[in-house]
Amino acid sequence: MIKHHPKTELLNAHVNGQLPASLSAAIAMHNDLCPQCAQAVKHMTEQQAELLFEHNDAPELANDIDLNEIDIEQMISDITNDDSVELLAENVPVTISVKGQDYKIPRAIQHMHMGKWHSLGKITRARMELNEGDIHSSLLQIEPGGTVPEHTHKGFELTLLLQGSFSDEMGTYVPGDFIMLDGEHQHTPATTEGCLCFTVADGAQHFTQGINKLLNPIGSFIY
Repeated sequence: MIKHHPKTELLNAHVNGQLPASLSAAIAMHNDLCPQCAQAVKHMTEQQAELLFEHNDAPELANDIDLNEIDIEQMISDITNDDSVELLAENVPVTISVKGQDYKIPRAIQHMHMGKWHSLGKITRARMELNEGDIHSSLLQIEPGGTVPEHTHKGFELTLLLQGSFSDEMGTYVPGDFIMLDGEHQHTPATTEGCLCFTVADGAQHFTQGINKLLNPIGSFIY
């Protein structure tokens, strides 16, 4: 059962189109696996639509368009009778292979450009090339028996578990868990069966234990 969800403020920002593409995609993927949050986003979207129609005279909500002057039925008829409008293409599953393991890629990121895969021990990652400045997102695979050394974070770190499972000092995670951490958190993720995650971060990891501190110069490799 999914135990970790986006906060309400984050869901609201998603509905209002206020998030960078990486975080918005993470919420979309979480919602595909979490009926609870999917229903919450549906309700928020309906509320926003009602607000738009109730306050259509407000420029910040309606962009100076008087909704009362729009013939909605005629607009729908024009769209449905337009032969140039293409039918929505069927969603075809996309599968990738990482170190001999096959994974289905969620639809929210199927069309994002992905960089090359790079490995460090049992950790392999590919950057999503979204050009979001300090925010960088990745697909991250950890092989069975793999561990990320104990670390904290210089900014925020979002991990959305897509397949497999992993554990840290705070618990065990299943596909769909949306784990948002910052500099107040310190953990050591480890997986027995292996896992694939979608990660978003705006700062490098900072390793905190013994010899692993020597890895700090390459802390941005993983996330």
